[in-house]
Parts: sequence; C-alpha cells; structure tokens
Amino acid sequence: MTSEGSNTTAITLRVPTKDDGYRLHQLVDECPPLDPNSIYCNLLQCSHFADTGVAAEKDGDLVGFISGYILPQQPETLFVWQVAVHEKGRGAGLAKRMLKEIVGRDVCKNVTHLETTITPDNEASWALFRSFARDMGAELTHHEHFEKDAHFGGVHDSEHLLRIGPFTKSP
Repeated sequence: MTSEGSNTTAITLRVPTKDDGYRLHQLVDECPPLDPNSIYCNLLQCSHFADTGVAAEKDGDLVGFISGYILPQQPETLFVWQVAVHEKGRGAGLAKRMLKEIVGRDVCKNVTHLETTITPDNEASWALFRSFARDMGAELTHHEHFEKDAHFGGVHDSEHLLRIGPFTKSP
C-alpha cells in the first residue's frame, strides 16, 4: 500500500476488496466516457481480479481504480481493462501511480508487457499510456483491434490495442 500527499489529503493505493464493487460501479458512472459494467462484473473485478487491480482512496472516498488481469495465454502481459479517476483525484498523476503500483506487485513479477484498448479520441488515456511507456523505457505500439461495425454493431467507436513493452521493474 502506498500513500502520497497532495494539497489537501493523501491518496492511499491498496488492493481492492469485494466491498469496493458497488463503489467502483458508482465511480465509473461518475467518470464518463467510461463504459459502465454491471455491479456483478465490478464485484468480480474487486474480488477475482483484486491482485491486478488497485483502489485509490481519499478521505474515505474511492477516487481512482484500475481493473486488469494477467492474460491466461500470455502470462508476461498485464491487460488493463479500465482506468477511472474521479475529478477529486485528478491533476496529481494518480492514474500513472496506480499503473506502477500494479506492475510493481509480486503477482506481476513476470510481467514485461502491458496491453489495453483505447478509442482513437480518448486523449487522456493516450497521454497516460504514452507517459507510462516513456517512464518504463518501453516501446508503445498500437493497431485497430475491435472495429466499430464488425465488433460493436456500430454503436461504439473502434478500439485500438496498445502494447507497451518489454519493460523491467525498478529494484
């Protein structure tokens, strides 16, 4: 668990628990344009995938969350499912701190790559992952992965698969 001060109160990073599931659902709802998942899905993210997720709290409020998992067929790759940072947690590099928290955990000791999908117009996510790649001294590549019409029935923008790596963790 790490904690870092800001202008007012520290934000604490920790492994999520199932008690965070409903709070995660509310957080995602307050962070458009994130796609909402069912509460049940959020409960699974906070329990089954807790070791590869991170919850960020400030003054008892959930102000940030990253859900992810290690790909079963690629155990060297962490897939980041969703990054949510509430406006109360913005402006202090929280998203990147959360990413580094996860890849620094023992469960990710063999992780050398990170993948995620992002829509072409999500400038905040592109900036986050480019900055993370720079900090990790790793290459970032991307290509269209889920196509608007073929995979989303025309109701969601295409998603690009980003791959960052290889990287090594600092001692």
